[in-house]
This record gives sequence, structure tokens and C-alpha cells, in this order.
Amino acid sequence: MQNNSNNVVLTALFAALRPIARLLMKAGVGYREFAEIAKCAFVDVSTSDFGLRGRPTNISRVAVMTGLTRKEVKRLRDKISAGTEVESTKVIPLSEIIHQWHTDNNFVDERGKPKELPFDGDEMSFAGLVKKYGGDIPPGAMRTELKRVKAIAEGPNGTLIVQRRHIRPVDIEKTVESALAHAVFGLANAINNNLDKKDQHGWIERVATTFRIRDDDKPRVRRISRDRAEEFITSIDDLFSAYETIYPDESLDSDDSVVGVGVYYFEAIGTDAELFKK
Repeated sequence: MQNNSNNVVLTALFAALRPIARLLMKAGVGYREFAEIAKCAFVDVSTSDFGLRGRPTNISRVAVMTGLTRKEVKRLRDKISAGTEVESTKVIPLSEIIHQWHTDNNFVDERGKPKELPFDGDEMSFAGLVKKYGGDIPPGAMRTELKRVKAIAEGPNGTLIVQRRHIRPVDIEKTVESALAHAVFGLANAINNNLDKKDQHGWIERVATTFRIRDDDKPRVRRISRDRAEEFITSIDDLFSAYETIYPDESLDSDDSVVGVGVYYFEAIGTDAELFKK
């Protein structure tokens, strides 16, 4: 049984992963892709950060630290070395169904366009398509979800018509990419750094919270928070611009580092708020 300190950390992790899960699902990223990337991250960090005498951590020690098998560690290290850690053949069932609807000769017309499909029927129906490529997911559940993300529409006679080639909207992808690559990345780096530093040497990482603001007052608090945060970030951006003027690109010591400051506002309700209060 895990000790209480581990349970506290895992409870906090669960709370933090809920909004991240929302982001990923809005961008069309499912658990299997997330799990593969997560394993790559654990293997990469344990290999590079926990070696002895300046050497990369060996496969056996990585397996011990991560809980993965040595065979899986080797597979993931080979994948990372090849630069293909973000390439995965495991996609969410929604994407697989839409992809096959565009590429399987049985489900495209003579022009190569996806056919309108009846929901029920033989192999040339939507149910047949889902049975062939959707695993154990019921056709009704697949239809409901594809309609929710506006990937298909239902015709007047009940046939299903493809509306989009890709599940992941480009505009949402860009927003999620920015959130993960900048805000979440920066905050996690600050927290990790501060775990190993005394207060006077730590990086700024502060958050102010309260459970005593009425719903009617929240718009005003949002406005004040936004205005003050924008003033602060503008002042930091001016500081960075000054350094960029003083030190042009050619005078930089290295181009593999970055400095950043972030400010954010959040609200949580329901389960998210309950988890945050723990």
C-alpha cells in the first residue's frame, strides 16, 4: 500500500491533470497518445538527469525508477534517440474512423470522397465501419461523439455524412500548444526548480487564492486581475526588450536557453474546486 505522502501527491496530480485532460481532449488527443508521451518523458528525464559520473542512466536503473520494463525502456529510448517520441500510431478511435472513412476503398466513392453511410446494415454501413476499425466501441456511442465534435452530420434520410477530414481543429491545436509549451511548461519548471532551492535562491512562483468571493463579484475581480496582470507583463516585456536591444543575437552565450515570466488567473468549480481545497 502506498504511504500517505504519496497519496497526497497523487491526489494533487489528479487535480492538476483534470484541466490538462480537458485541454487535450478538446485538441483531439486521447489517453493512449498521452500515455505514450508521458512514458517517453519519464524515460528521457530519468536517463538524462539521474546518471552517475556524468553518464546517462542505464536501462536497468531507468526501469527501477519509472516502473517500466527494461524492454519498454529500451523501446522508448530508441524512439527518443530517433527523434520520433511524438510520433505515435496509436490514435483516438474518432480519428481512426474518420481516417478510414476517407481511405478505405469500401467507404469512398469513385471520386475518392467518403460515401454517405446508413447507420445500420451490412459491412458498407457506419456500423460496419465502426466494427472494422473502432474496436469494441458501440456504433451509437461513436456516432454521438463524432456528431458532438462536428465531424459528421445526419442527413434528412438518416444517412451519416462526413463534415471534416481531421478531428483536431487547427485553431484549438494552436491554443493548446501555446498553453502547454509556455504556461504549463514554465510553471512546472519553476516548481521543480524551487523544490531544490532555498527561498532566497528560488524563482518567483506565487498564487493568491480565496474561497470567499460571491459569483456577482467575480466579473469585477476578473477585470481587476486582468488589468493588473497586463500592466505587470507589459513591464516585464519592456525589460526583456531592453536586453534584446543591448545584446543582439550574435552576442548571446548560447541559443539553447530561455527566460520567461508568467501570470495567470483561474477559477474552479465542482470537483475541481473540491480537489483544489484538499
